[in-house]
Amino acid sequence: MIEAHNIFKSFGDKLILNDISVKFQKGKTNLIIGQSGSGKTVLMKCLVGLFEIDKGSIFYNNRNFSRMSFKQKKEIRKEIGMLFQGGALFDYMNVEENVGFPLLMFSDMNTQQRKERVDFCLRRVNLEKSNKLMPSELSGGMIKRVAIARAISLNPAYLFCDEPNSGLDPQTSNVIDNLISEITKEFDITTVVNTHDMNSVVEIGDFIAFIYQGQLWWQGDKNQILKTENKEINDFVFASELTRKLK
Repeated sequence: MIEAHNIFKSFGDKLILNDISVKFQKGKTNLIIGQSGSGKTVLMKCLVGLFEIDKGSIFYNNRNFSRMSFKQKKEIRKEIGMLFQGGALFDYMNVEENVGFPLLMFSDMNTQQRKERVDFCLRRVNLEKSNKLMPSELSGGMIKRVAIARAISLNPAYLFCDEPNSGLDPQTSNVIDNLISEITKEFDITTVVNTHDMNSVVEIGDFIAFIYQGQLWWQGDKNQILKTENKEINDFVFASELTRKLK
């Protein structure tokens, strides 16, 4: 479980996060949604320590991450997998090398053990014959799947996904959504997904936190979001659906 308690974050005179408290559950796909500029990306970056919070606390399984030293935070980050927007693969590495990079950097595995782990992760994302391909040879969906394989290579307790469907067609987006949801449940991971894709919300939103003007405005699940009478979230859902249909 990941918990944020009374989080505040400003840049200069601009308050971005205003007293946000939220819990992200283990074994669930926890979604952060909101309009551009609402603060959802800043919240995710605060959770993983890319931004220092001004006030409040962040806990990883009752461990106060926000009060840890740099060295202590580094140990927590070994338990975190990251799926970056666009995939963020190394262009000069093949698929096998990309997936194995975290293992080379942060594990004590020997060459054979790393190879076996890489092969397992690629099988899990249905890319078992792609080891020697370069990123330039991959489709957008394949890039995201390789990035997922890399994110789970260290068997993380926590998985963060930043706009995992960005740039993908609806069919491929569904594949990525389902893969994230399956991996979350299969490995009992605490997964946090930053998204504006309403298809993702209604398909895999076990828990949804709606951020509005820097505040936690609504929280619930994929069934409740379609029934809520909250005006701001209904406006967001309608605008998101309209945008999708116009594409």
